[in-house]
Amino acid sequence: MKHLIIIGGGFAGAYLAKELEQEFDVTLFDTKDYFEFTPSVLRTLVEPEHIKKIEVLHSSYLKRATIIREAVERVTPTEIIVGKKCYPFDYLVIASGSRYNSPIKEQDIVIKMRGQELRNYAQKLEKAKSVLIVGGGVVGTELAAEICEKYPQKKITMVHAGSSLLERNPTKARAYAEHFLKKRNVTILFNERITGGKGKIYHTDKEKKINADLVFLCTGIVPNSEFLEKDLSHSLNEKKFLHINQYLQLEEHPAIFAAGDINDSKEEKTAQSAEKQAEVVCHNIRALEKKQQLKSYLPHQRPMVISLGKWHGIFIDKNFVWTGIIPSFLKRAIEWKTMWRYKR
Repeated sequence: MKHLIIIGGGFAGAYLAKELEQEFDVTLFDTKDYFEFTPSVLRTLVEPEHIKKIEVLHSSYLKRATIIREAVERVTPTEIIVGKKCYPFDYLVIASGSRYNSPIKEQDIVIKMRGQELRNYAQKLEKAKSVLIVGGGVVGTELAAEICEKYPQKKITMVHAGSSLLERNPTKARAYAEHFLKKRNVTILFNERITGGKGKIYHTDKEKKINADLVFLCTGIVPNSEFLEKDLSHSLNEKKFLHINQYLQLEEHPAIFAAGDINDSKEEKTAQSAEKQAEVVCHNIRALEKKQQLKSYLPHQRPMVISLGKWHGIFIDKNFVWTGIIPSFLKRAIEWKTMWRYKR
C-alpha cells in the first residue's frame, strides 16, 4: 500500500484523510488533534460551549490513518522532516492553511482564530469595556456582529483600510452589513489603518486615537509555508503561496498537491473552496495510481453565507443577495451537515 502524507487537518486535509485511508497508508500531520468547523469558530468567543459542536478529534473519524500532532519542519520532493525523523511518501498533500499577519506587537492582540484560542479570550472579552477590530472583511464583520449582539453595552470600533465592508461582495450585502452594525452602535472608520499602539491606546494613520481593552486583527492573511522555503522555494510565489497547475499539483513535482488556503488558486479562501479542491485532489491521486486522465480544477465564485450574530445573516450567490434570519439557519445547517460527516 502506497504512503500518502497529508499536512494539515482542516477542511481539505481532513476530507482527504477520511476519503483515502482505506486505499493508502495515510499519515496526517497536524498541529492540533481535532478537525474544526472554522466558519463557526467566532461564535465560541461569545458562546464558549459552542466549541463542543464544531470540533471532533481526528482519532474519532479516522479508523486506519496515523495521526501525528507535530509541526512539519521541512519538505523535500521525496520526504518530510520532523525533528530528526524523515517520512518518505509516494504522494503528498500540503493543506497547511494560513494565518493572520500581525503588524502590532501588544499583549492583548488576538491574531489566532481557532476555537481553542478564542475560548481563552472569552473571559477577557466579557470584562472588556472597549473592543477594537482591525479589518472589515468577512471575518472582521462577523466578529463585530457576534460581539455587539452578545454585549450591546460594549464600545466597539472597527478600523478598515477600504471604503466599505465586505468589499468583494455585492452592494446590497455591503450596505446591509454596515447598517446592521451601525444600528447596534458599532463605530466604523473607513479608509484608515492602525499604525501602532502603546498600552491600550492605538493610533491610526489619520492621527486618531482609539482606546481599546482588547484588539482583534482580522486582516492580511499569510500562508503557513515557512517549512517549504528551504527545499521547495521554487514552488512559492512572491507572497509565499504555493503555485499550482490546473490539477492542483506542484508543476515540477506531480506527486505533490496543494489544497486550500496554502495555494495560489484565484478564488476566495473559504472552507467550501478548500473542500472542493480536496475532492479534485482525491480524484487525481486515484487517477495517478490507475494511470488515468487527471481532472482539472476550475476556480469560481461560490455561494457564501455570512453570519451577523446568531439570528441574522447574508446569503450571496454571485449578484443575488438574501438577508435576514433564513441565512443564519442555513449557516447552522451547513455546520450540522459537515460535523455529522465527521461525527457519525
